[in-house]
Amino acid sequence: MALHARRENYIQQPAVPQQPERQPVRKKNIWITKGEKVLYLSFLAAFVLCAVLILQNQATIQAASQEIQTIENSIDEKMKQNTDLSVQVSELSRYERIWSKAKESGLKLNDQNVKVVPRQ
Repeated sequence: MALHARRENYIQQPAVPQQPERQPVRKKNIWITKGEKVLYLSFLAAFVLCAVLILQNQATIQAASQEIQTIENSIDEKMKQNTDLSVQVSELSRYERIWSKAKESGLKLNDQNVKVVPRQ
């Protein structure tokens, strides 16, 4: 009986081509830990904050620059007005004009009362 049992165990079964066993392909689960999330979010928040501060500073600088240009333009206009007025003063203070205005007012030239005043 032992022989009979052994024979049954050795009965050949039809040959099935065996494929090499494939190991199941593991998908790598990339999980971001909470600590990494906190780090990433804090970095992102710092980056956004720096960007906003830079933009705010640039806007302030631009406003100041425009104000400076406005003031410089007004200074140039005032300087032109001053130049024009100084030319007018020199024209109005000519000797001939003063003498003609004095004659119109009825004043006479008295050489003893004339004093020369130096210009400043």
